[in-house]
Amino acid sequence: MCGGFTCSKNALIALNILYVMIGFLLIGVGVYARAASVVTNLPIVGGILACGVILICISMLGLAGAVKHHQVMLFFYMIILFMLFLIQFSIASSCLAVNSEQQQQFAEQGWKTVPPKLRKQVQDSFLCCGFNATSNSVTNGEEPSCEIINRECCADSKDPLCRCGPCGPLLEDKIDYAFKLCGGLGIFFSFTEFVGVWLTVRYRNQKDPRGLPSAFL
Repeated sequence: MCGGFTCSKNALIALNILYVMIGFLLIGVGVYARAASVVTNLPIVGGILACGVILICISMLGLAGAVKHHQVMLFFYMIILFMLFLIQFSIASSCLAVNSEQQQQFAEQGWKTVPPKLRKQVQDSFLCCGFNATSNSVTNGEEPSCEIINRECCADSKDPLCRCGPCGPLLEDKIDYAFKLCGGLGIFFSFTEFVGVWLTVRYRNQKDPRGLPSAFL
C-alpha cells in the first residue's frame, strides 16, 4: 500500500522534480507573455515569471529535505511553498479577472515607461504610431517620430492627412492572450503546490524505518 515512509519520500522527490519543470514553464510563459505584449512592462505577468524563479529555488530546498528527511529543511520548505501558493493563486486570479479596459490601462502605463527606442521598434513591427489616438503624433519629443511609418502606411493613399493608426488596438488581442495564458497556468500549478504542502506535512510526521538520526533533527 502506497502511504508509508518510502512512498511519501519518493512522491515528494518526484513532486519537486515536477516543480522544477513547472518553474521553467512559468518562466517561459512569462517571457512569452512579455514578448506577446511587446514588453509593455505588465506587472502581473512579471509576478508569474517571478513565481517561476522562486519555485525552482524552493524545489531545490524540497529535494534536499526529502532526500535527507531533514525536519528543519522540510519545515521551511513547507512554509515557503504555502506562501508561494497563496501569492501565485492571487496573481493568477488577478490575471483572469482583469478586463479589457484594465489591460489597456496596464499596457499604456508600460508603454510610457519603456524607452523611445523600444517604442519605435514596436511601431516599425506593427506599422502603427503611438499607443492610442492621443499619443500618435510627436508632441514633446517623447514619442518616436512617425514620419517614416506614416509614409509606409499611406503609400497607396492620396489623402494628405493620412496617418498610421495607434498601436494599442493592434496589441489588444496579444495582451489579452498573455493575461489568460498566465492566469490559467498559474491557477492550475498553484494547486500542485498545495498538494506539495500536504505531502510535506505527512512526510515530516512519518518515522524513518531505518532510524537515521537525521530523521529527528
